[in-house]
Amino acid sequence: MDTVGVVGAGMMGSGIAEAVALAGVRVVVHEPESAPLARSYERIDASLAKAVNRGKLDADAAADAIDRITHTTRLEDLIGSELVIEAVTEDRVTKMEVFRQLDQLLAPEVILASNTSSIPITTLARATSRGSRVLGLHFFSPVPVMAIVEVVPGYATSPGVIASTEAFARQIGKHAIRAKDRAGFLVNLLLIPYLVSAVRLYDGGYAAREDIDDGMTLGCGHPMGPLALCDFIGLDVIEGICASLHDEYGREEYAAPPLLRRMVAAGALGRKAGRGFYDYAPARAAALAGR
Repeated sequence: MDTVGVVGAGMMGSGIAEAVALAGVRVVVHEPESAPLARSYERIDASLAKAVNRGKLDADAAADAIDRITHTTRLEDLIGSELVIEAVTEDRVTKMEVFRQLDQLLAPEVILASNTSSIPITTLARATSRGSRVLGLHFFSPVPVMAIVEVVPGYATSPGVIASTEAFARQIGKHAIRAKDRAGFLVNLLLIPYLVSAVRLYDGGYAAREDIDDGMTLGCGHPMGPLALCDFIGLDVIEGICASLHDEYGREEYAAPPLLRRMVAAGALGRKAGRGFYDYAPARAAALAGR
């Protein structure tokens, strides 16, 4: 593919744009307001600069990637994209409205993909008249680093669209795994009960947060403990995934624990809010990075 659109300029949308641009593909990133776009540009620029400073990327390649990314408040600027990836907030109503607008705006042959981490794709496809060209393309954070992407066909997704999307994943250097169109798909269906269990252990006073995390990093070889990972993902995102999983399966292990719900209500969303299970004041963040 030559041109890809991304709707949503948050952490995930920015990461997707960076990964796609690094692969030599032009990217158009849309947000209706200019402030999120400015933050997205700064986030991508800082990420590329870090890669250059660490010797993982050539400075010219970083500059070329920046040049391939266009930030815009005009939805019409997505016209000409061969694939548009939705990466807005994890809310079914919001996502369906985005798909409705994209379906009306874009040519019938354009593939529409969602970066949703839990909402069934067939539900989102109902907002369009092109169910055969809608599917899930679920990236993992941080997108430029994580090598995997879930490809999730909806009930009506055509085999040709699945093949084209898997080819696109290879084009941008990602390993595609195919998941069934059920809430949580594959990775989050395994991951969320693990994270929720850690929150319940902590809330129940079984162990200190550091001991829970050290148990999994030092005892099981995980790169990050479950509570630190909750903070990294965002507690509001986890709460939304829990809601989708519990709605789909009705099983208690998928329900958001009361502590998680209270923290989200208080705005303690994790790293992006400066506090979650850990405090992300600059000194504390530096200490955590060195652990």
